Amino acid sequence: MESRVNKGWSMITRSRWQIKQVDWVEELRAAYTDPQLLLAALNLTADDVDLATNSGGFPFRVPRPFVSRMRRADPHDPLLLQVLPRADEMVEVPGYALDPVGDLDCRRSPALLQKYSGRALLLLTGGCAIYCRYCFRRHFPYAQATGSANIERAIEDVRSDRTISEIILSGGDPLMLDDDTLANIIEQFAAIGHLRRLRIHTRLPVTVPARFTDALVTTLSRTRLDSVVVLHVNHPNEIDDELTTTLRRCARAGIHLLNQSVLLRGINDNADILAKLSESLFAASVLPYYVHLFDPVAGAAHFDVSEPAARAIAAALRARLPGYLVPRFVREVPGENAKMPIA
Repeated sequence: MESRVNKGWSMITRSRWQIKQVDWVEELRAAYTDPQLLLAALNLTADDVDLATNSGGFPFRVPRPFVSRMRRADPHDPLLLQVLPRADEMVEVPGYALDPVGDLDCRRSPALLQKYSGRALLLLTGGCAIYCRYCFRRHFPYAQATGSANIERAIEDVRSDRTISEIILSGGDPLMLDDDTLANIIEQFAAIGHLRRLRIHTRLPVTVPARFTDALVTTLSRTRLDSVVVLHVNHPNEIDDELTTTLRRCARAGIHLLNQSVLLRGINDNADILAKLSESLFAASVLPYYVHLFDPVAGAAHFDVSEPAARAIAAALRARLPGYLVPRFVREVPGENAKMPIA
Protein backbone atom coordinates (compact mmCIF):
# COMPACT_ATOMS: atom_id res chain seq x y z
CA MET A 1 0.00 0.00 0.00
CA GLU A 2 1.29 3.46 -0.88
CA SER A 3 2.45 5.33 2.23
CA ARG A 4 0.84 8.64 3.17
CA VAL A 5 4.17 10.40 2.62
CA ASN A 6 4.46 8.90 -0.85
CA LYS A 7 0.83 9.75 -1.64
CA GLY A 8 1.34 13.34 -0.53
CA TRP A 9 4.57 13.60 -2.47
CA SER A 10 2.91 12.48 -5.68
CA MET A 11 0.35 15.25 -5.15
CA ILE A 12 3.03 17.91 -5.06
CA THR A 13 4.90 16.59 -8.11
CA ARG A 14 1.91 16.02 -10.40
CA SER A 15 0.89 18.88 -12.66
CA ARG A 16 -2.71 18.62 -11.41
CA TRP A 17 -2.74 19.22 -7.67
CA GLN A 18 -5.70 17.71 -5.87
CA ILE A 19 -5.38 19.56 -2.60
CA LYS A 20 -8.22 20.64 -0.36
CA GLN A 21 -6.79 24.06 0.48
CA VAL A 22 -7.99 25.66 -2.74
CA ASP A 23 -7.31 29.28 -1.77
CA TRP A 24 -3.55 29.14 -1.37
CA VAL A 25 -3.12 26.70 -4.22
CA GLU A 26 -5.11 29.00 -6.49
CA GLU A 27 -2.85 31.86 -5.44
CA LEU A 28 0.14 29.80 -6.57
CA ARG A 29 -1.52 28.94 -9.86
CA ALA A 30 -2.19 32.63 -10.47
CA ALA A 31 1.40 33.66 -9.72
CA TYR A 32 3.47 35.47 -12.32
CA THR A 33 5.83 33.07 -14.11
CA ASP A 34 6.92 35.47 -16.86
CA PRO A 35 9.06 38.48 -15.84
CA GLN A 36 7.73 40.52 -18.75
CA LEU A 37 4.14 40.12 -17.56
CA LEU A 38 5.12 41.14 -14.04
CA LEU A 39 6.88 44.25 -15.34
CA ALA A 40 3.86 45.18 -17.46
CA ALA A 41 1.63 44.91 -14.39
CA LEU A 42 3.97 47.32 -12.61
CA ASN A 43 4.10 49.78 -15.53
CA LEU A 44 7.74 48.96 -16.22
CA THR A 45 9.74 47.67 -19.20
CA ALA A 46 12.72 45.36 -19.50
CA ASP A 47 14.95 48.37 -20.23
CA ASP A 48 13.89 50.01 -16.95
CA VAL A 49 15.33 47.17 -14.90
CA ASP A 50 18.11 45.68 -17.06
CA LEU A 51 16.20 42.42 -17.31
CA ALA A 52 18.25 39.28 -17.92
CA THR A 53 17.70 37.63 -21.27
CA ASN A 54 18.56 34.27 -19.74
CA SER A 55 17.53 33.11 -16.25
CA GLY A 56 20.45 30.69 -16.02
CA GLY A 57 18.07 27.81 -15.35
CA PHE A 58 16.78 29.27 -12.08
CA PRO A 59 12.95 29.41 -12.08
CA PHE A 60 10.83 32.53 -11.87
CA ARG A 61 7.60 32.74 -9.90
CA VAL A 62 6.07 35.59 -7.88
CA PRO A 63 2.63 35.25 -6.19
CA ARG A 64 0.22 38.13 -6.66
CA PRO A 65 -0.22 38.93 -2.93
CA PHE A 66 3.52 39.72 -2.84
CA VAL A 67 3.28 41.77 -6.04
CA SER A 68 0.45 43.80 -4.50
CA ARG A 69 2.98 45.23 -2.01
CA MET A 70 5.35 46.45 -4.74
CA ARG A 71 5.41 50.10 -5.81
CA ARG A 72 4.20 50.71 -9.34
CA ALA A 73 6.52 52.26 -11.92
CA ASP A 74 9.50 51.99 -9.54
CA PRO A 75 12.43 50.01 -10.99
CA HIS A 76 14.16 50.20 -7.60
CA ASP A 77 11.31 48.74 -5.57
CA PRO A 78 12.99 46.57 -2.87
CA LEU A 79 10.52 43.70 -3.29
CA LEU A 80 10.85 43.65 -7.06
CA LEU A 81 14.65 43.62 -6.91
CA GLN A 82 14.60 40.44 -4.79
CA VAL A 83 12.78 38.39 -7.42
CA LEU A 84 13.56 39.88 -10.83
CA PRO A 85 16.27 38.17 -12.95
CA ARG A 86 18.68 40.90 -13.99
CA ALA A 87 21.67 40.93 -16.31
CA ASP A 88 24.02 40.94 -13.30
CA GLU A 89 23.17 37.27 -12.76
CA MET A 90 25.05 36.36 -15.91
CA VAL A 91 28.33 37.88 -14.66
CA GLU A 92 30.79 35.29 -13.32
CA VAL A 93 32.55 36.54 -10.19
CA PRO A 94 35.48 34.64 -8.61
CA GLY A 95 34.75 33.30 -5.13
CA TYR A 96 31.01 32.86 -5.67
CA ALA A 97 30.22 29.15 -5.61
CA LEU A 98 27.49 26.65 -6.46
CA ASP A 99 27.42 25.36 -2.86
CA PRO A 100 28.48 28.39 -0.80
CA VAL A 101 27.59 26.98 2.65
CA GLY A 102 28.83 23.41 2.21
CA ASP A 103 25.43 21.70 2.21
CA LEU A 104 26.61 18.80 0.09
CA ASP A 105 29.35 17.89 2.56
CA CYS A 106 26.89 17.76 5.47
CA ARG A 107 24.40 15.20 4.15
CA ARG A 108 23.73 12.26 6.45
CA SER A 109 21.44 10.86 3.77
CA PRO A 110 20.13 12.41 0.52
CA ALA A 111 17.46 14.57 2.20
CA LEU A 112 18.95 14.99 5.69
CA LEU A 113 21.64 17.53 6.52
CA GLN A 114 23.38 17.93 9.86
CA LYS A 115 25.81 20.77 10.46
CA TYR A 116 25.28 21.51 14.13
CA SER A 117 25.00 19.45 17.30
CA GLY A 118 21.53 18.34 18.38
CA ARG A 119 19.61 19.36 15.27
CA ALA A 120 19.15 18.08 11.75
CA LEU A 121 17.56 19.58 8.65
CA LEU A 122 15.19 17.73 6.31
CA LEU A 123 14.85 18.90 2.70
CA LEU A 124 11.21 18.18 1.94
CA THR A 125 11.00 19.72 -1.53
CA GLY A 126 12.92 21.82 -3.99
CA GLY A 127 9.86 23.90 -4.88
CA CYS A 128 9.12 27.41 -3.66
CA ALA A 129 6.20 29.80 -3.97
CA ILE A 130 8.67 32.55 -4.86
CA TYR A 131 12.18 32.23 -6.24
CA CYS A 132 14.44 34.78 -4.59
CA ARG A 133 17.37 35.59 -6.86
CA TYR A 134 19.89 35.57 -3.98
CA CYS A 135 18.93 32.04 -2.83
CA PHE A 136 21.97 30.18 -1.51
CA ARG A 137 20.47 26.88 -2.73
CA ARG A 138 19.68 28.08 -6.25
CA HIS A 139 22.08 25.44 -7.62
CA PHE A 140 21.29 22.63 -5.16
CA PRO A 141 20.62 19.21 -6.82
CA TYR A 142 17.14 18.72 -5.37
CA ALA A 143 16.28 15.93 -7.79
CA GLN A 144 18.86 13.73 -6.03
CA ALA A 145 17.69 14.66 -2.52
CA THR A 146 13.93 14.95 -2.36
CA GLY A 147 11.14 12.40 -2.82
CA SER A 148 9.14 10.14 -0.53
CA ALA A 149 11.77 7.40 -0.21
CA ASN A 150 14.43 9.90 0.91
CA ILE A 151 12.00 11.51 3.36
CA GLU A 152 11.20 8.13 4.91
CA ARG A 153 14.90 7.30 5.15
CA ALA A 154 15.58 10.63 6.86
CA ILE A 155 12.83 9.97 9.43
CA GLU A 156 14.45 6.61 10.22
CA ASP A 157 17.86 8.28 10.56
CA VAL A 158 16.45 10.75 13.09
CA ARG A 159 14.63 7.99 14.95
CA SER A 160 17.88 6.05 15.37
CA ASP A 161 19.95 9.01 16.64
CA ARG A 162 19.08 10.01 20.19
CA THR A 163 21.45 13.00 20.09
CA ILE A 164 19.03 14.87 17.82
CA SER A 165 16.48 16.93 19.79
CA GLU A 166 15.30 19.31 17.05
CA ILE A 167 14.18 18.60 13.50
CA ILE A 168 14.14 21.43 10.94
CA LEU A 169 11.87 21.21 7.90
CA SER A 170 13.30 23.13 4.97
CA GLY A 171 13.72 22.95 1.22
CA GLY A 172 12.86 24.73 -1.09
CA ASP A 173 9.87 25.60 1.03
CA PRO A 174 8.38 22.81 3.16
CA LEU A 175 4.95 24.45 3.16
CA MET A 176 4.65 23.65 -0.55
CA LEU A 177 3.46 20.24 0.65
CA ASP A 178 -0.23 19.90 1.43
CA ASP A 179 -1.61 19.94 4.97
CA ASP A 180 -2.29 16.19 5.19
CA THR A 181 1.23 15.25 4.12
CA LEU A 182 2.81 17.73 6.52
CA ALA A 183 0.59 16.50 9.36
CA ASN A 184 1.66 12.92 8.67
CA ILE A 185 5.36 13.81 8.65
CA ILE A 186 5.03 15.88 11.84
CA GLU A 187 3.10 13.07 13.51
CA GLN A 188 5.93 10.66 12.73
CA PHE A 189 8.49 13.02 14.24
CA ALA A 190 6.29 13.64 17.30
CA ALA A 191 6.36 9.89 17.95
CA ILE A 192 10.17 9.99 18.30
CA GLY A 193 10.67 10.41 22.03
CA HIS A 194 14.05 12.18 21.99
CA LEU A 195 12.78 15.00 19.75
CA ARG A 196 11.66 18.13 21.59
CA ARG A 197 11.28 20.79 18.91
CA LEU A 198 9.96 21.12 15.38
CA ARG A 199 11.28 24.05 13.37
CA ILE A 200 9.93 25.09 9.96
CA HIS A 201 11.79 27.53 7.72
CA THR A 202 9.42 29.12 5.23
CA ARG A 203 8.78 32.16 3.08
CA LEU A 204 5.46 30.93 1.70
CA PRO A 205 3.13 32.61 4.24
CA VAL A 206 4.94 35.91 3.59
CA THR A 207 4.15 35.69 -0.11
CA VAL A 208 0.78 33.91 0.24
CA PRO A 209 -0.66 34.51 3.75
CA ALA A 210 -3.54 32.12 3.01
CA ARG A 211 -1.04 29.26 3.35
CA PHE A 212 -1.53 29.37 7.12
CA THR A 213 -4.75 27.38 6.87
CA ASP A 214 -6.79 26.40 9.91
CA ALA A 215 -5.63 22.81 9.42
CA LEU A 216 -1.96 23.78 9.37
CA VAL A 217 -2.27 26.00 12.43
CA THR A 218 -4.07 23.19 14.26
CA THR A 219 -1.33 20.69 13.37
CA LEU A 220 1.44 23.00 14.58
CA SER A 221 -0.34 24.01 17.77
CA ARG A 222 -1.44 20.52 18.86
CA THR A 223 1.70 18.50 18.24
CA ARG A 224 3.66 17.29 21.26
CA LEU A 225 6.71 19.08 19.88
CA ASP A 226 7.35 22.75 20.50
CA SER A 227 6.59 24.36 17.14
CA VAL A 228 8.83 27.13 15.85
CA VAL A 229 8.21 28.82 12.48
CA VAL A 230 11.11 30.85 11.13
CA LEU A 231 9.87 33.29 8.51
CA HIS A 232 11.97 35.03 5.89
CA VAL A 233 11.17 38.74 5.61
CA ASN A 234 13.81 41.13 4.30
CA HIS A 235 12.01 44.46 4.10
CA PRO A 236 9.20 46.14 6.07
CA ASN A 237 7.19 46.63 2.86
CA GLU A 238 6.67 42.86 2.79
CA ILE A 239 4.46 43.13 5.88
CA ASP A 240 0.90 44.27 5.27
CA ASP A 241 -2.31 44.08 7.33
CA GLU A 242 -3.26 40.66 5.97
CA LEU A 243 0.07 39.13 6.91
CA THR A 244 0.05 40.80 10.34
CA THR A 245 -3.42 39.41 11.11
CA THR A 246 -2.34 35.93 9.96
CA LEU A 247 0.81 35.90 12.06
CA ARG A 248 -0.98 37.14 15.17
CA ARG A 249 -3.44 34.27 14.78
CA CYS A 250 -0.54 31.81 14.70
CA ALA A 251 1.04 33.35 17.78
CA ARG A 252 -2.26 33.14 19.70
CA ALA A 253 -2.34 29.43 18.85
CA GLY A 254 0.98 28.98 20.65
CA ILE A 255 3.30 28.80 17.63
CA HIS A 256 6.66 30.50 18.21
CA LEU A 257 7.44 32.94 15.37
CA LEU A 258 10.94 34.12 14.47
CA ASN A 259 12.32 35.94 11.45
CA GLN A 260 15.58 35.79 9.60
CA SER A 261 16.63 38.20 6.88
CA VAL A 262 19.45 38.32 4.38
CA LEU A 263 21.43 41.55 4.16
CA LEU A 264 21.06 42.63 0.53
CA ARG A 265 22.71 45.50 -1.28
CA GLY A 266 20.26 48.14 -2.43
CA ILE A 267 17.35 46.47 -0.62
CA ASN A 268 17.85 46.51 3.15
CA ASP A 269 21.49 47.50 3.76
CA ASN A 270 20.35 50.44 5.84
CA ALA A 271 19.78 50.81 9.59
CA ASP A 272 16.57 52.79 9.11
CA ILE A 273 15.03 50.01 7.00
CA LEU A 274 16.08 47.23 9.35
CA ALA A 275 14.88 49.15 12.41
CA LYS A 276 11.47 49.58 10.79
CA LEU A 277 11.50 45.89 9.87
CA SER A 278 12.12 44.87 13.49
CA GLU A 279 9.32 47.11 14.73
CA SER A 280 6.90 45.79 12.09
CA LEU A 281 7.80 42.18 12.86
CA PHE A 282 7.27 42.64 16.58
CA ALA A 283 3.90 44.28 15.96
CA ALA A 284 2.98 41.11 14.04
CA SER A 285 4.06 38.87 16.98
CA VAL A 286 7.34 37.87 15.32
CA LEU A 287 10.72 38.15 17.04
CA PRO A 288 13.71 39.28 14.93
CA TYR A 289 16.22 36.42 14.98
CA TYR A 290 19.02 36.62 12.41
CA VAL A 291 20.34 38.92 9.73
CA HIS A 292 22.47 36.68 7.54
CA LEU A 293 25.35 38.13 5.64
CA PHE A 294 24.98 37.12 2.03
CA ASP A 295 26.10 33.57 1.21
CA PRO A 296 28.43 33.89 -1.82
CA VAL A 297 26.37 31.91 -4.33
CA ALA A 298 27.18 32.04 -8.03
CA GLY A 299 24.86 34.31 -9.97
CA ALA A 300 24.02 36.68 -7.15
CA ALA A 301 27.21 38.59 -6.31
CA HIS A 302 25.44 41.90 -6.98
CA PHE A 303 23.50 41.47 -3.71
CA ASP A 304 26.59 41.21 -1.50
CA VAL A 305 27.25 43.70 1.32
CA SER A 306 30.71 44.00 2.83
CA GLU A 307 31.34 42.83 6.37
CA PRO A 308 32.51 46.29 7.59
CA ALA A 309 29.28 47.80 6.28
CA ALA A 310 27.28 45.07 8.03
CA ARG A 311 29.06 45.75 11.32
CA ALA A 312 28.25 49.46 11.05
CA ILE A 313 24.57 48.71 10.43
CA ALA A 314 24.47 46.32 13.38
CA ALA A 315 26.02 48.95 15.65
CA ALA A 316 23.46 51.52 14.52
CA LEU A 317 20.61 49.12 15.31
CA ARG A 318 21.98 48.40 18.80
CA ALA A 319 22.08 52.13 19.46
CA ARG A 320 18.44 52.73 18.56
CA LEU A 321 16.47 49.55 19.39
CA PRO A 322 15.84 47.59 22.59
CA GLY A 323 17.96 44.46 22.70
CA TYR A 324 15.09 42.07 22.02
CA LEU A 325 14.44 43.80 18.68
CA VAL A 326 18.05 43.62 17.47
CA PRO A 327 18.61 40.56 15.28
CA ARG A 328 21.95 38.80 15.46
CA PHE A 329 24.18 39.51 12.47
CA VAL A 330 25.79 36.24 11.43
CA ARG A 331 27.62 34.54 8.61
CA GLU A 332 27.48 30.84 7.81
CA VAL A 333 30.97 29.43 7.36
CA PRO A 334 31.32 25.89 5.97
CA GLY A 335 32.73 23.51 8.55
CA GLU A 336 32.05 25.69 11.60
CA ASN A 337 29.90 24.25 14.41
CA ALA A 338 27.60 27.28 14.63
CA LYS A 339 26.64 30.46 12.79
CA MET A 340 29.50 32.94 13.20
CA PRO A 341 28.61 36.35 14.72
CA ILE A 342 30.09 39.30 12.87
CA ALA A 343 29.18 42.06 15.32
